[in-house]
Amino acid sequence: MATIVLQVPDENLVSKVKQACKMLMGVASVKVQKSAPKIDDITKTAHYKEAMDDVKNGRVYHASSVDDMFNQILG
Repeated sequence: MATIVLQVPDENLVSKVKQACKMLMGVASVKVQKSAPKIDDITKTAHYKEAMDDVKNGRVYHASSVDDMFNQILG
């Protein structure tokens, strides 16, 4: 079985494209998957806030080289 992926930028057209695909001979199923919302400002993400909290509370490490970093991580 083959899979075809369509990207439809206009949300208003999704239902019409879905209906049109269902009318094609041999199409077994049509599924709609919404894409994740695009984040324009990384400073609004939970991961960024967690990283800044680590910096604020001194939970950061410094390594002089890659070898030094691995020595700190692996012991």
